[in-house]
Amino acid sequence: MFEKRPINPIRFIQQMKPDTVTPYAKDGVQRGFEAILSPLLQQAAMNSTSVIHVAIDGTHGADYQHVLARIIDVLEQEGHKTLLIGTNSFMKTSEELRTFFEANITDNRAFGYFSDAKIGDYFIPEAQDKIDSFKNQIQLPVHQTTFIITFGPGAYWLGKGNYDLTYFLDVSREYQQMEHKAHLLNFGFSWNRDVVEKYKICLFVEWPVLETYRKEVLNSIHYYVDMNEPECPKLTTVFTLRQMIADIAKSPMRVKPFFAPGIWGGQYLKKFAELPKEWANCAWSFEPIAPENSILVKYNDELIEIPFLMVMHYEHPAILGNRIVGLFGDYFPIRFDYLDTIDGDSLSCQVHPKQEYIRETFNEFMAQQESYYIMENLENTSVFLGLTEHCTKEEFFNAVHHAQETGEPIQITDFVNQYEANKGDLFLIPTGTVHASGKNNLVLEISSTTWWFTFKIYDFLRKGMDGKPRPINIDHAFDNIDFDKRTAWVEGNLIPTPSLLQKQGINEEYVLGQREDLLFYVHRVHLHDTWEDHTNNEMVMYNLVEGEKVRIVSCADESIYVELQYAESYILPAVFSAYKIINIGNKPCKLVKAGVSKAWDVSLL
Repeated sequence: MFEKRPINPIRFIQQMKPDTVTPYAKDGVQRGFEAILSPLLQQAAMNSTSVIHVAIDGTHGADYQHVLARIIDVLEQEGHKTLLIGTNSFMKTSEELRTFFEANITDNRAFGYFSDAKIGDYFIPEAQDKIDSFKNQIQLPVHQTTFIITFGPGAYWLGKGNYDLTYFLDVSREYQQMEHKAHLLNFGFSWNRDVVEKYKICLFVEWPVLETYRKEVLNSIHYYVDMNEPECPKLTTVFTLRQMIADIAKSPMRVKPFFAPGIWGGQYLKKFAELPKEWANCAWSFEPIAPENSILVKYNDELIEIPFLMVMHYEHPAILGNRIVGLFGDYFPIRFDYLDTIDGDSLSCQVHPKQEYIRETFNEFMAQQESYYIMENLENTSVFLGLTEHCTKEEFFNAVHHAQETGEPIQITDFVNQYEANKGDLFLIPTGTVHASGKNNLVLEISSTTWWFTFKIYDFLRKGMDGKPRPINIDHAFDNIDFDKRTAWVEGNLIPTPSLLQKQGINEEYVLGQREDLLFYVHRVHLHDTWEDHTNNEMVMYNLVEGEKVRIVSCADESIYVELQYAESYILPAVFSAYKIINIGNKPCKLVKAGVSKAWDVSLL
């Protein structure tokens, strides 16, 4: 059965010792509100008539109120006084933030400009001095311990780090997006137009600022708290957290898949992954799109969920290897994700921007290079790729404009090639290439990690799941379409024939696709029994695209292994070195293998 909550066990360190400079630290991962309360109570026992300064910092969307309610209740029962200071009291107004970030939010429904702001830009001028002045004016009882608790995103920064105890409450992007669909607004904002705007502001403003802040401040924090299950928080010291991350980065890793419905979504993933019956469909599964996913770590039978971005921040040299770090820093450069149109509908006809355009227009790090691997399909399925020989820029532009303005559909194959798609086919999609998956395909996308910059050219006049017209980006699209990528060129360059790379007994490895203008390579291993390989000091990714189950085993220590079932993906870190893949199912297997092309030498730093 497909595992939706893959566990990454701690293997190498038997005891996760806390940092000696963290007050009242305990080993490993602690469960429940008692774990959060324990250091506070111990600090009070040591300081019976003093002021104790506490920062509860963290990610926007974490349930601060739930934690604070439990803290206040217990502390006051113990006879202590509590005084709370919310970071929102020192922030700019919602209107001021919209004005400040206006150039990042833009008036485009889908796209903004990535912010380079810092956490302090969310706050009023001299906020740090004002909170100091406020604290100094507080009248404190003489014979009673007082906890002054500053809480909310930016708490550590606001108090200039002058705290006795510090916590960081964290949640995943997946959790935040679920809360956005319910009630959560963007950080510091008093209103949002809709969920689309919430995601856009998160992507271009909130996450760049707050996730950078988390990286900057976390090493100075005492306790990290996983709040993805609000009723059962998980606490560990930041020192222990770093030990756990260092541990899992030595072995094959699998992130927690992230599923999402969409207007064109199909039914295959919904059924296969046993997703909620109330979902209309499942369009996407991210595994991994590094910024979007989290990773589940198990230590002594206790699980803690960590954003994969944090794993990359601390351990990117071990995971990527020196050459790839030199090209991308701590940015994980390859993504696997699924597009499901089985019993669904075609994707929009679309194009992705080129490197220079995406940098200048959106302040984005990496261009969106793609490929489609047909993993499953029904009969008579297709992929749209490149322009027909007779397509002209003017006719195509006028046709899609006319369709949008009048609601009259066009025949997209008058302008875009349509190719038969069969299980196991690979279609390469460099930037500037018009493309789309037809209906009734399960596509495994093997691509560069950028994922938001899809310029829809024609979307069959559909509305989104919210009933609103889907954003069409004709002007952006036509600034990026390569009109020389027509039928003959596409068939000669973007629909490769597999070529045998090497054999081991009855097992084979094929090159499926590789181009100078794509930073990734795609191979496929045809496995009957055992395949031996080596990371060669660079990250490698695998997905089991056919077959039942395989085991990936370290050659240095065969007690270190993972098992992949059909459709699951694993990352092999650069330091994993020599490994074997063993077929433990009842029939031959095929695995897609991907990584950064040896020919790619363009640094995006």
